[in-house]
Amino acid sequence: MKNLPMFCRFQAVLLLLVFSSIKISFAQQKKDPDVIGRWDLTLSKDGKNLPSWLEVQKSGTHTLIGRYVYAFGSARPISEVKVNNDKYSFSIPPQWEPGDRNMDFEFEVSGDKIKGTMVYTDGKSYEFTGVRAPVLIRTKKPVWGTPVKLFNGKNTAGWHTDGKNQWIAENGILRSPHSGANLITDKIFSDFKLHIEFRYPQGSNSGVYLRGRYELQVIDTKSGDPEPYNNQFSSIYGFVAPNKMMAKNPGEWQSYDVTLIGRIVTVVANGKTVICDQIIPGITGGAINSEEGAPGPLLIQGDHGPIDYRNIVITPAK
Repeated sequence: MKNLPMFCRFQAVLLLLVFSSIKISFAQQKKDPDVIGRWDLTLSKDGKNLPSWLEVQKSGTHTLIGRYVYAFGSARPISEVKVNNDKYSFSIPPQWEPGDRNMDFEFEVSGDKIKGTMVYTDGKSYEFTGVRAPVLIRTKKPVWGTPVKLFNGKNTAGWHTDGKNQWIAENGILRSPHSGANLITDKIFSDFKLHIEFRYPQGSNSGVYLRGRYELQVIDTKSGDPEPYNNQFSSIYGFVAPNKMMAKNPGEWQSYDVTLIGRIVTVVANGKTVICDQIIPGITGGAINSEEGAPGPLLIQGDHGPIDYRNIVITPAK
């Protein structure tokens, strides 16, 4: 820079300082911690493997927040995920669990794997492990196969229960006359279109689990709060609310038409599109497992009151 005029030398030095400060600034920026994202968890409790789900995200520049789904109930908020010596922790109050103490979690993350412990509302400690949830993005449009009737109108052939069976076939209707076991298809599915009709008495509650993991809520909303919340009629339970409440009166036949492609769901309730191409973030309470990347069955909830179903037709993607 000896031969440069004084003003030019000053500008060159200034530019060097600016670029140096930018380089230092980038070097000082921290990479987002691996914990950020969605996690499919399996918790070992009393000899059973219970599916659950965790989401962690940044709030602002450094605070971590999230959501958690236990083996039952809906997604509940996590006000802060704390970190100390590469260990993460959070605490959430009970929802449907017995007792009044919080559920306390502590865990570590290594790449795409997670492991930790949960102290339940009974004060006992249980271990869990998990993996990063798959994105489930489809690169091609589905080619639909041949529609399949899942209920033959005569019996429960092609289905099994997760407990003592109370389901009966009567006059072309698949009925659960009282609370009991859930009904599950023997076949499993990946992407599909589904038509299903249902009828419930006043105050009753059921659900249709897509791939056995994502509950499409079936509930008497007309007799309660008619607002389109994410735990009422035609919602993806705890996650996605319908844009309009289309529930009919108890005792009337109603219908859902569902398209599920990867995580993207569209729901038509009684002829009206109430959810359009929305992402299902993770499993809902009551899921059969947390293996989101795998095909799964259709599961009909039968443990929340009397319910009738009919005209169950699925069109799988080829």
